Amino acid sequence: MKHLYKFMVIALLGILLAACSTESPGSSSEDTESGDSGEGNGDISIGMSISTLNNPFFVSLRDGAESAAEEAGYDITTVDAQDDAAKQVNDIEDLLQQDIDVLLVNPTDSAAVVSAIESANSEGVPVVTVDRTADGGDVVTHIASDNVAGGEMAAEFIVEEVGEEADVVELEGIPGASATRERGKGFHNIVDEKEGLEIVASQAANFNRSEGLTVMENIIQGTDSIDVVFAHNDEMALGAVEALEAQSMLDSVTVVGFDAIEDARTAVSEGRMDATVAQQPDLIGEEAISAVTSIMNDEELEEFIPVELQLVTE
Repeated sequence: MKHLYKFMVIALLGILLAACSTESPGSSSEDTESGDSGEGNGDISIGMSISTLNNPFFVSLRDGAESAAEEAGYDITTVDAQDDAAKQVNDIEDLLQQDIDVLLVNPTDSAAVVSAIESANSEGVPVVTVDRTADGGDVVTHIASDNVAGGEMAAEFIVEEVGEEADVVELEGIPGASATRERGKGFHNIVDEKEGLEIVASQAANFNRSEGLTVMENIIQGTDSIDVVFAHNDEMALGAVEALEAQSMLDSVTVVGFDAIEDARTAVSEGRMDATVAQQPDLIGEEAISAVTSIMNDEELEEFIPVELQLVTE
């Protein structure tokens, strides 16, 4: 029995010595292959909150960002606020719990999102806004088309098409969204200078196609004359087109949208819409990821990074 016990002790000591004599802690080949060598950027995590993915414009924006993030080797998590300001705040709080390095935000409501941005600020997470601004909080940079210039572009096209005397309907976006304020401001910068251009109806349809249809139907019923419809985005413009077609009014009404989504481009080429102001949502997304790279490299960024606009008329 003593011999057996002695043998077991010797065997156990041998095993322990073998284990200790291989590689020092932290120097295994498995650790070397784990990627902690400074190569690649897989350790950079981005959280992106989008106002809604029920709009092709924001789908393109998301796709542009995710494609650029993948190319850069960044991890990116996208959440959809579904046009619900309270949900967006909660979504951002959840993203912050995941230890993200940078937060990209496309606000549903520019005022309501401020508390979430301030939460990111308190945790030292840099914030970049895309397409729509925030009314407060510390934002490193804002990346978007110039919405005021786009509204002016739409109004100038309308003046060229119908002259300086016409009855105009304006379909507004989500109240509180910066894009609503800015596109409306640019539009009125031009229209309000023309005494003969009368806004006969101005109503929110919340950037939504079905609401654009319903609101336009109601306006048609309550308005004697309509020569022009300017919608703050293409979804509402396309809803208005449906309402005008149903009343056989489309041929006599000039319809202008904003965003140049695929359905709107098709409608313009078919003559059902007259124009749309083209943003480049995929490029906005790509620029957002470029901003992330600059932030991680401690590089200075402009407060506003503009993305070029153009008018689509054919």
